[in-house]
Amino acid sequence: MKGNQIVLTFFTLLIAVLPLSAQNVTQWVLEQSTLSYHMSHPMHEVDGVSHAAKGKGTCQSGHCDFLVAAPVKTFDSGDTNRDLHMIEATRGAEFPMVIVHTRFQEAETTSPMIYADLEVQFAGQTAQYKHVPFQRVSQGNQVQISGTVPATCSDFKIERPSFLTVPIKNEIPVRVEMTWRPM
Repeated sequence: MKGNQIVLTFFTLLIAVLPLSAQNVTQWVLEQSTLSYHMSHPMHEVDGVSHAAKGKGTCQSGHCDFLVAAPVKTFDSGDTNRDLHMIEATRGAEFPMVIVHTRFQEAETTSPMIYADLEVQFAGQTAQYKHVPFQRVSQGNQVQISGTVPATCSDFKIERPSFLTVPIKNEIPVRVEMTWRPM
């Protein structure tokens, strides 16, 4: 083969392979979500819930990258005054979104458990959580994911709100329940 034929053969093979590699990309969209934070105080327990998260994900080349975001103001604890105070304490006017980036191994998309590394942006701060377990259940073309992010007020430099001069506990775990589907 002459030089030009080798180059032409190489580009022909490259063009033939490109569509195959493009087919190995799986894109996901978040269909429904429930995010629930839990706040604990000696006098009472509170849960705030949002169903407003949006998200997308891409799996390729052995790993998956997902992005999920929810407006801070959509968390409802059943007490408007408490919710407004939560927005104030978390600087929700200045930082209106909770944003989560996650990465995990693509092989886990068929396992009953996914161990994800999370980067959470909240209240103007970023916290990293490594190897967070999420249960994965398939139903038809949908995949349900559930787990708990072990967040704390100190992770985001949030001054803990007080009731009767006693601050809430530092731990504010966030329960995640999401339904995803491939695009």
